[in-house]
Order: sequence, then structure tokens, then C-alpha cells
Amino acid sequence: MKKQDIVPYLFIAPAVILFAIFMAYPIIASFILSFQTSQGGEMVFNGIANYQRLISDQIFLKALGNTFLFLAIQVPIMLSLAIILSTCLNSALVKLKGIFRVSFFLPAVTSLVAYSIIFSVMLMEEGVINQVITSLGADRIPWLSHPTWAKVALITAITWRWVGYNMVIYLAALQNIPEELYEAASMDGASKIRQFFSITVPQLKPVILFTAVLSTIGTLQLFDEPFTLTGGGPSDSTLTIGMYLYQTGFRYFDFGYASAVAYVIVVLIGIMTFIQFKVTGDK
Repeated sequence: MKKQDIVPYLFIAPAVILFAIFMAYPIIASFILSFQTSQGGEMVFNGIANYQRLISDQIFLKALGNTFLFLAIQVPIMLSLAIILSTCLNSALVKLKGIFRVSFFLPAVTSLVAYSIIFSVMLMEEGVINQVITSLGADRIPWLSHPTWAKVALITAITWRWVGYNMVIYLAALQNIPEELYEAASMDGASKIRQFFSITVPQLKPVILFTAVLSTIGTLQLFDEPFTLTGGGPSDSTLTIGMYLYQTGFRYFDFGYASAVAYVIVVLIGIMTFIQFKVTGDK
């Protein structure tokens, strides 16, 4: 091999080495670990016992149900709000667009832990939210101590943080839609609502798919918000698969079982992504 043929490989070698050490090796090691269990302080092969255990693990099944509940409710609400906000901010009738865009996007750059703590303080029994509610003559809401309201609080917090992020993505896509399409629709007598569903939404289809896939991956890996805001409670009502993985691996040190949980998440992400691509009809 000539010297000039080796030079390109030398440039990419650091990146390849770092990827192999910090990405490829942990992925392979974790997969092997998912078929092992600890006996006498040593990891021994136990076949698919960890995966069989998942089927009868009631806590895992509850965490799985909670995660899919958040996915089914929070993601559609968040993406719908993001599309509506981006459409409004793309309108020529709105003034001070820059201020509104920054304001809506600002939550996305705040610390996950910081905003979760702020929400937990606001939603506590004597927090500012309940103070406003009681001032209106209503009873306090047990935001963080009731299973249903804890889910509502978590969905609200996640939506507040990520709506602006998705809004900016949709806004960039909206600015690439030819204005002639709307002008032609207006000449044909199409209302703004008809234009939205017949032009805006179809033109945004690839971007909606992109944000839906990202949001699905993020929800299936949800950890920071429930860990900080509710701690998975009350009674595991907000426990997610990500939290259960953390507890299994780093609280109970059952790394083999935690690795099996991790690969279940990987499979679920692959399945959900495949379904989303099939539903939208895109290759």
C-alpha cells in the first residue's frame, strides 16, 4: 500500500478508535451480559433466563405500560401543539416573531434536572399552582401524590419542555413550502383550515415522521423527568422503563437483568420506528 493511501486512514483512526472503545465495545459487552447472571460474585451464562424473567416481572410490565401511556398521550399532544404554534408564528400577521420563537424554544435549552425541580416545587401541596387554584375557589390538586395526577404533571412538564424544540423544526420546514401553493388554494376558495390540512400537513409529512421517531425514542428512554419530578411514584405510577433499568442496574446491581431490559428498549424502538414508517407509507 502506498503512503498516500494510508494517510486518510490515519485521519479517521482517532474517531474509529474512540467509537470502538466507547460505543461498539459497550454495546457488544452489554448484549453478552444480558445472557449472564451473578453467582458468587462472578458472571455466569444463564441463557435467555433474563428475558424469560421479564415476562413475569410485574414491575417491568407496569413500567412498560406507563411508558406506552406517555407515548400514546404526550407525543401526539406535543407534536400537535408544535405544528399549530409553528403555523401561527409563520404567519405574516404575527409581529415580534423573533421574541415568540425564542420564548417557546427557551425551555428546550434549560437543564433537565433544573426544570424538573422547578416543576416539583410549583406542583407541591402548597406550591404556586395550588395557590392559584385555591384562590379561584377550587380544591387543591394532589399533583405528585395521586397516581393519575402525577401522570398529568409529568406529561405537562415534558410537553412544556419539548414543544418549542419541535416547533422550531416545523417552522424551518414551513418556510420551505412554496407560497404559490397557498395563493392558488386561496384563489380556488379554500379556507385557511382547508389549506392547513390539504397543503401544510401533507408538505410537513416527512418532518412530522422525523419528529415522531425522535419523540418515540426519547419517550421510550424517558428517565430524567420521572426520576427528578416524581421518583417513579406514587406506587410506581410514573415508573418508566428507563427508570426501571437504572434501578435494576445501579441500585440492585443486577447488571445482567438490566442489560436485558436495555435490549428490550432497543427492540421496542426498532418496532415502533418501523410501524411509524409503514403507517406514513415512506420507505
